[in-house]
Amino acid sequence: MNVEKQNSESNVSFYNKLFPKLFSTAKGSYIRTNEGNDYLDFFCGAGSLNYGHNNEAMKNAVIAYISNDGIINSLDMLTEAKYNFIKKFNEVILKPRKMEYKMQFTGPTGTNAVEAALKLARKYTGREKIIYFQHSFHGMTYGSMSISGIKNKKLNVDYKKHVVEMPYADHPDSIDTLGNYLASCDANHLPAAVILETIQAEGGVKVAPKEWLENVAVLAKKYEILLIVDEIQTGCGRTGTFFSFEIADIAPDIVCLSKSLSGYGLPLSVNLIKPEIDCWTPGEHNGTFRGNNLAFITAMTALDYWKTEGFAADIQKKSAIIDAFFKENGIELRGRGLMKAFKSENEEINNGIQNIIFYNGVLVDVCGHENNFVKIMPPLTISETDLRIGLNQVLQSIQQSRLATKKY
Repeated sequence: MNVEKQNSESNVSFYNKLFPKLFSTAKGSYIRTNEGNDYLDFFCGAGSLNYGHNNEAMKNAVIAYISNDGIINSLDMLTEAKYNFIKKFNEVILKPRKMEYKMQFTGPTGTNAVEAALKLARKYTGREKIIYFQHSFHGMTYGSMSISGIKNKKLNVDYKKHVVEMPYADHPDSIDTLGNYLASCDANHLPAAVILETIQAEGGVKVAPKEWLENVAVLAKKYEILLIVDEIQTGCGRTGTFFSFEIADIAPDIVCLSKSLSGYGLPLSVNLIKPEIDCWTPGEHNGTFRGNNLAFITAMTALDYWKTEGFAADIQKKSAIIDAFFKENGIELRGRGLMKAFKSENEEINNGIQNIIFYNGVLVDVCGHENNFVKIMPPLTISETDLRIGLNQVLQSIQQSRLATKKY
């Protein structure tokens, strides 16, 4: 079936062109087409399916909730589902890490969390400008796009008036450039906040060192600007710890969470806000779908994975398997946990590799500001057997691409 020719969606749709098959069911680490062909999923809904497809415990929990006529949409009313999620998140995630945050449910997707974070930072500080980093990606709505530095995500409009771009951690003068800029600002014209990703996922899986993160945090504190950390794709265990910023001695003022927070692919976005900056008035920032009770139910079940240190240790074990595999085959890899990427020479070759990998039975995405990296993000729950099967299929695809192009 030629899905693309028979599809009447807008031209803006993308992943149906990257993966031109009609998918019907999914379980664990696999997604199946209507023709009965299975694909290993090293894409995971762009990081929204960290615990795999149709996780059995989460599925049973949501079925039971629906069967008992549980509340589905409640805006921001207090329901048992939301109350229990907040309580469990505090007990399982925040308290063991000695973190104290209030939770704002912002709307269905990650960009809603970013928009709310920018709005709160500007309200709290009374300032306008936001610092962001080159090749970052924070979403596709107006405000989040204004602080996204990936060139192919930009629209041809003037929306950069109140933002300042700085070089990311891979630039040798990044901290000096940031420090010099802040020192040059009049006290009344300092930025409201600096927003960063600890790993620039869409920017090519560029990893910021611990020292860089801590230096940014020191500068933010010195000049009394808020530190916002975007954990939308890197959070919920993707990099080996629940928060990717746990590797550094920093305490963000706002943490944006979404994607795999629900654990089941259901929309759920949250901002963790330090209590002292929670200056919202009731209803000042709202949205119809900020009370997704089905997502609260699955998110509570997902938190069971984090009750002990065993799950994080298992992620690190699988991460080491990936690292060793690519090293043995002479391919340079970067990333952390189960977010990895390897580079090809250019976008054309990279897309060719991605296509071959797909037709060899594995879903992967491309990333980087020049689309010259292939990103590997298997489910955190994948078996070692399936992980090795997928890695071998990726290697086979790379070898086929080399033969086809003679350039890689």
